[in-house]
Amino acid sequence: MEFIVIIISAALISNVVLSRFLGICAFLGVSNKVETAKGMGIAVIFVIMMATAVTFGINTMFLEKTGVFGIDLTYLQTIAFILVIACLVQFLEMFLKKFIPSLYKALGIYLPLITTNCAVLGVALTVAQDYSNFAKGMAYALGTSGGFCISIILMASIREKIEGNDIPESFKGKPIVLIIACLMAIAFTGFSNLNLG
Repeated sequence: MEFIVIIISAALISNVVLSRFLGICAFLGVSNKVETAKGMGIAVIFVIMMATAVTFGINTMFLEKTGVFGIDLTYLQTIAFILVIACLVQFLEMFLKKFIPSLYKALGIYLPLITTNCAVLGVALTVAQDYSNFAKGMAYALGTSGGFCISIILMASIREKIEGNDIPESFKGKPIVLIIACLMAIAFTGFSNLNLG
């Protein structure tokens, strides 16, 4: 039950995009079409889950005082985690280019931007600092990445629905997208009253 609470809380109550405002660049940039948003959501889930697992191991085995070296190297977390994330995104990019070229082309510049997506680094750092249990950390990573995926797909579906609508000229483009994001964030605050205990 505790794992379900962590997942739901991370996905809905503390949504990484709509309540913590991490990963906004990909959220706004790739949410034009639902298919592209699904691809980005799945890619982010993969990268966050893999990055969290690898960085948890690196942090526990090498960076913490109880690790192999016996000295506190936690000040190197950010640098080490960014390197791990960059390697994973490079692997994902090569995989998509070879096996799913249509998705690779659709994601375009936003695929390498997963490397600098602050949501990925934010989850890895949060798990390293707040979770001493690997399973709970992975549950948090799953909930957070799932929340990102839900948010970006919802945004893309709303953007597709309003594409043909008569929107005032001054609101066309990014202004209406930002208004939608604000309304989604307000709607997601309703989940804060969930009684998960």
